Amino acid sequence: MKTTRLTTAQAVIRFLDRQYVERDGVTHKFIAGCFGIFGHGNVGGIGQALFEYPALRYYQSRNEQAMVHTAAAYSRARNRLSTLACTSSIGPGATNMLTGAAAATINRVPVLLLPGDSFSSRHVDPVLQQLEYPLAPDVTVNDCFRPVSRFWDRINRPEQLIASLPQALRVLTSPVETGAVTLCLPQDVQAEAFDYPEELFHRRIWFIPRVLPDAMLLDRAATQIRNAKRPLIVAGGGVIYSEASDALRAFVHATGIPVAETFAGKGSLAYDDPHHLGAMGATGTEGANAVSAEADLIIGIGTRYSDFTTASKTAFQHPDVAFININVAEFDVHKQSALPLTGDARATLEALTDRLAGYHVGSDYGDRVAAYGRSWDDKVTVAYTPEEEGRLSQAEIIGMVNTFSAPQDVVVCAAGSMPGDLHKLWRTRNPKGFHLEYGYSCMGYEIAGGLGVKMADPGREVYVMVGDGSYLMMSSELVTSIQEDVKLTIILINNHGFASIGGLSKSLGTEGFGTQYRARDEGSGLLDGDVLPVDLARNAESLGADVIRAHNAASLRDALQQAKTSSKTTVIYVESVPERKMAGYGHAWWEVPIAAVSEKSAVREAYEETQRQKAKQRHHL
Repeated sequence: MKTTRLTTAQAVIRFLDRQYVERDGVTHKFIAGCFGIFGHGNVGGIGQALFEYPALRYYQSRNEQAMVHTAAAYSRARNRLSTLACTSSIGPGATNMLTGAAAATINRVPVLLLPGDSFSSRHVDPVLQQLEYPLAPDVTVNDCFRPVSRFWDRINRPEQLIASLPQALRVLTSPVETGAVTLCLPQDVQAEAFDYPEELFHRRIWFIPRVLPDAMLLDRAATQIRNAKRPLIVAGGGVIYSEASDALRAFVHATGIPVAETFAGKGSLAYDDPHHLGAMGATGTEGANAVSAEADLIIGIGTRYSDFTTASKTAFQHPDVAFININVAEFDVHKQSALPLTGDARATLEALTDRLAGYHVGSDYGDRVAAYGRSWDDKVTVAYTPEEEGRLSQAEIIGMVNTFSAPQDVVVCAAGSMPGDLHKLWRTRNPKGFHLEYGYSCMGYEIAGGLGVKMADPGREVYVMVGDGSYLMMSSELVTSIQEDVKLTIILINNHGFASIGGLSKSLGTEGFGTQYRARDEGSGLLDGDVLPVDLARNAESLGADVIRAHNAASLRDALQQAKTSSKTTVIYVESVPERKMAGYGHAWWEVPIAAVSEKSAVREAYEETQRQKAKQRHHL
């Protein structure tokens, strides 16, 4: 057996550079590069290996959490067929990646984390940044990654890589098991040498199959659909990852079954398709929520049925509602006690289309769905029409960006009040045109995520929509976008506080307490004084971005045009009118705990309303 003498870190990098995936006869390189911030825990190991083997491109980040978000967004934009690795030093560098790891795993997106770790030899204890846990000396801060990783290992000896690296790639490339994968690398072990078998570094292709469900279950599903009077499809992220949009369109045009979309599934069907009902659930449209309340059969495709999708289990009110789920993951396919079609979304839809030849929903049902679509489009047009003078509402800003953007362009968002408005309002014309991280709804994701999306597909314009709260949490990757010459257009909307949670607070009777960016008032002792004198536009400019201030509709139009013709990351700064908000529709309810007793009448009223809503919750057994 031929061997090659390498350090542990060199072996990791050489192995990663030779990993590929294949789906539908097309082969992609799986690890497209490595983000990293170097410290004493990885500079002489992974850092040295990247320096020695530049074939795996190194990207510099400013924040460890941000680089994981960027890697996850990149992978999602590539339909999970490619991703980036992320390396950090030990201690705070490593634990800074925890939030990004959790977001990746919750969203079922592959990212590879290579955090440095404490000395395996323990010759000098404690070293800088080492956690001393008296009951178990092998515990380090990297053990925190265990519950948020789909695969976790600590490489205490160089030869352990031979078994661990293939397992890590198996999980990363699996549509069922994927998420964050963490390989902890003690700083001394990173630099140790071993004679590795050359076969470890041969080109390896991981095949992504399109699995079909059992034929008998497909037949039963077809029968159940034929017997339904008002079936409804809930399209989730699995439709996008499977590249099943064309198959879904063919299915609904053949059967007439309408579609409502989750956050991750938005774009599964073009917004102007007559079978399209729009956003589903707590942030849903009028038609989607009305039809879901009456539907006797729900066909969930690639959805995990989050509480926003089900309106906290109040969305589906038909007394005999049944479920069919199409999903690659058994964990998700059995939710709602559904008839489980465990398989690839595209292949399963194609198989069902064949079995349902000649079937179509009733014309009255189809006409009603189409009428809901036309009515909602009219409402969006009204919401999108700006007042030409004065500050704009958030919906108007969204409308102007949506109207200006091209069909292939991408909008990126994650947290605050904007995702709900975008879910309802954004007219998606391309399956990859809508990128919201809403599994974790992680503040600070937006700019880092936009960077990943643009890196994955440089030919698309990427519009990052971010509020002041998220911007202040993480704007660091503006610098990375300048360094890498990756152009973003960032719409920075200033609400002077946490607009989303402020609105929620008011709905709970707590008057927006602690959610505005205001100075402490000497008289009241509360944070209800003057608005803080923070200039976010000048901050963005200081980080290297071009900045345009927009004050009204005309100046925002000009700013969008100027940003599009620029080759450099541009921040368009807009102050909004947070009081003008989109209303909720139908079963647009989301369960949030409310104080059961209070001296405040508004709190008591909110509690009573919650009890009325909870009475509508269903157990689908």
